[in-house]
Amino acid sequence: MEIFFSAGDPSGDLHAANLIRQLQRRRPGIRCVGYGGPEMARAGCHLHADLTSLAVMWFLRAILNLHKFLLLLWRADRYFRLHRPDALVLVDYPGFNWWMARRAKAHGIPVFYFAPPQIWAWASWRVKKMRRYVDHVLCSLPFEESWLRDRGCRAVFVGHPFFDECRHRRLDQAFLDREIRQPGRLVTILPGSRTQEVEQNLAWLLKAATLVHMAVPDVRFAIAAFKPQHAEYARRLAANCHLPLDVHVRRTPELIELAECCLAVSGSVSLELLYHVRPTVVLYRLGRVAYRVQGWFRRVKYITLVNLLAARTIFVRRAADFDPHRDGGDEMLFPEFLTCEDRTGEMAAQIIRWLVDPLARRERMARLARLKVRVGMDGATRRAAKYVLRVLEAPARVPAPHFKASSLRRSRHAPASSDTAADDTAA
Repeated sequence: MEIFFSAGDPSGDLHAANLIRQLQRRRPGIRCVGYGGPEMARAGCHLHADLTSLAVMWFLRAILNLHKFLLLLWRADRYFRLHRPDALVLVDYPGFNWWMARRAKAHGIPVFYFAPPQIWAWASWRVKKMRRYVDHVLCSLPFEESWLRDRGCRAVFVGHPFFDECRHRRLDQAFLDREIRQPGRLVTILPGSRTQEVEQNLAWLLKAATLVHMAVPDVRFAIAAFKPQHAEYARRLAANCHLPLDVHVRRTPELIELAECCLAVSGSVSLELLYHVRPTVVLYRLGRVAYRVQGWFRRVKYITLVNLLAARTIFVRRAADFDPHRDGGDEMLFPEFLTCEDRTGEMAAQIIRWLVDPLARRERMARLARLKVRVGMDGATRRAAKYVLRVLEAPARVPAPHFKASSLRRSRHAPASSDTAADDTAA
């Protein structure tokens, strides 16, 4: 059995790698190939290309890399035609993966979508693509399954794979012990895993951190960089801030565990923050044009997964920006700022409150702990692997010839009248 994977984001690379390991555990000898990143390669996937190097966002960046995407699509289409893998498994990364699904369906290859894109939140008309090109959707969030099924998709809830990663990850105890001995309470800054996210958000996170330090001088900061080039960029920016700040690469779970609270860019890292029960302020900064565009397409109350999981209502006709002073403003577990303006003062005020008011911090942590118990189940990749293999190993159903099928249908009823028989003959 051979399965082709396509995962373009760093988090998708990680989820796909864990799914590959689960498939190999249940079906030794299974061959996994496709597009992905270093985590998939370490899991034993034969990579045709590193798709994570093309983890771009927004229309202009996608257009500038269009020739690369078209070449990868052509190579995949050729592979589907010549080698006919048993299935295509997509992991997030909408845009390119829709085209991958289209080509697989053209060759009669079953398509699974693991950790699907949040089409219920942004531009929901894309559900037509899901219905047309994807055979099985393996949902990460509890409300996704019913939303997709109501719109004609074959969907099953397996859970979010991020909780698997959190539960089975081992923290570096030597690093934790060394950092605990440092003086001052820690605020961790999480600028995202994509270069574009880091460039758009980190300067504003550092500005908020500066305001926090002015109000609470005994606080120190650490930046959790995903890549070495992100760390170099962070050090250049931080050099002008005069903050007690360190930059670490690939230490995200340890720095979250050590933190009193966090400043983070919106993304799946919010689930990791939930798992560690860390009060967090979330930022996602856009240009003015992009900010207006998202307002037309967005149909959910919040942009942060943790806030959506905690919310009483998810879908809205028109979403509003976060205002802590508005009625219900404290409903958000992670105060979030999707903005094109400078709202660093409000962000800093939230962090300062948790640092100077232990009761407020403990209350927020208690609310996060209750949500974690409710939604933080592990086993998503195990359930997904089981489902994929059950579908692919099920005996094929050979349809009866059409004349036999019509005879069987007629035999279940009383003999047809002469008029009905004439209608059948005419048909």
